[in-house]
Amino acid sequence: MIFEDNIFRKNYKNIDIRIGLTYPNIYRTAMSSLGYNILYNFINERNDIWCERIIYPNTNSIESNTPLKNFDIISFTLQFEEDYFNVIEMLKQSGIALKREERTENDPLIIAGGPCATANPMPMSDYIDIFILGEGEAIINKFLDRYLENKSLENFLDIDGIYIPKFNNNAKIAVVKEMADAYHITQPIISKTDDEEYKTVFGDSIMLNVSRGCSRGCRFCMSSYLYRPMRETNIEKLIDIAEKTRQNTGLNKITLIGAAVSDYSDIELLIKKLEERNFQISTPSLRIESITHESLKLLKESGLKTITLAPESTDILRKRINKNIPDEKIFSVIEDAVKLDFNIKLYFLIGLPYETMDDIKDLCEYIEKIAKMHTSTHKIKFSLNPVVPKPHTPLQWTPYNFKDVKRKSKYIRKKLRKFNVKIESPKKALIQYILSCGNSDVSAIIEKSLTQDMPIHEWMKYLPDYDVDDELPWDKIDAGVRKDFLKTEYKRLESKKQTPWCDASPCYNCGACEN
Repeated sequence: MIFEDNIFRKNYKNIDIRIGLTYPNIYRTAMSSLGYNILYNFINERNDIWCERIIYPNTNSIESNTPLKNFDIISFTLQFEEDYFNVIEMLKQSGIALKREERTENDPLIIAGGPCATANPMPMSDYIDIFILGEGEAIINKFLDRYLENKSLENFLDIDGIYIPKFNNNAKIAVVKEMADAYHITQPIISKTDDEEYKTVFGDSIMLNVSRGCSRGCRFCMSSYLYRPMRETNIEKLIDIAEKTRQNTGLNKITLIGAAVSDYSDIELLIKKLEERNFQISTPSLRIESITHESLKLLKESGLKTITLAPESTDILRKRINKNIPDEKIFSVIEDAVKLDFNIKLYFLIGLPYETMDDIKDLCEYIEKIAKMHTSTHKIKFSLNPVVPKPHTPLQWTPYNFKDVKRKSKYIRKKLRKFNVKIESPKKALIQYILSCGNSDVSAIIEKSLTQDMPIHEWMKYLPDYDVDDELPWDKIDAGVRKDFLKTEYKRLESKKQTPWCDASPCYNCGACEN
């Protein structure tokens, strides 16, 4: 059984639009998404709209048990590419025609948002009527007002952040300019259950949105380019949100949320002020380059037990991906974490551009050295993931070499079998790459996968292969960062030339701040 507090229940007779806010992944994942929670609360503040949650594998709403097909608008949150399969499955189970061209005006309007929808709508463009690009609260009210005026697709074309596959229009993502204008939840849904399947990652804590965006410029990372520039919520507002949320929920633990939490300009002061008010503090991950001994100590004192770090690779490959962190800094942070008795989780990438088997051998030695820094081997874990090239990043022109990644994974697994190492499936990464960087043709294999187990050689037929001067499937989407800037960064993969963090250097005119 599961019980929820702070959900919205409305009389559907008194509203104009019913929205099915649909998450094509399990409850635990959906309710751990701050973006999904923000949309639910933000939309429901309107008296003319009732926004209800539908979470995979269910196709009826949580709030009123209404079937998916009975909503006016169905909105899918596309956080992960692998969820595309679940989108198609949910539509099919609901009796809604899969292809947008087969649906009529009597069917719900199908929209989609989230980072995957924003980066490259093409693989799902046969199924979705409208894509919402960027940060939802910057667009959604204008979109809903237009829907009330006139539901025809042409009526939405002049709104920033709208891509309509039928018209294949040029579209520019919309973001909240200042965090003072962002929506911050003070009455979050509280889930109470003994069932582990429904326990959310941050279920016992307040998700505090300290910042959005990141401008570190790690060349493999989509959030480093898609949501620029970094925007911070000021400390006074964060404290006020935390206090109001505690009053509304009784929660005393805070999870700091942001693409670059430890880059927050006053992170130590924020932690101190929250501690003074007897809050416990945690954070999903920390940037090694901005961690200090003091910030680690403060987090430990506030009750944090585990820290997550991402060295990514060895020194030479970190330079290629614009993550120039000296080994001395990495080992110093790990040493401090060991002394403070943290559990430590570290993320690494394999399959980076120009990576050789010698680099992989060096990586294994590197991981072994880190593992031996901790006296308790069960307290230090390693996660190795094949790098998946993403749209709107310098790696968008690099291929995914399945055989090479598979060979390297096999070597690492054998070499590091004594340690707590998890390696992501090379096949899963291949499929994610095709779903990330493919064109609209990919929809065919997505749909086939509903009824057939597609072998790897079938997926390989859809493997992208782009040259730096090619037209890309997502070129219609203006994410703010200029393509010529990305080309420069792509060339720097080979030269290992660094592009400094824009907070620590003069502006290098990537284009994001011009929007």
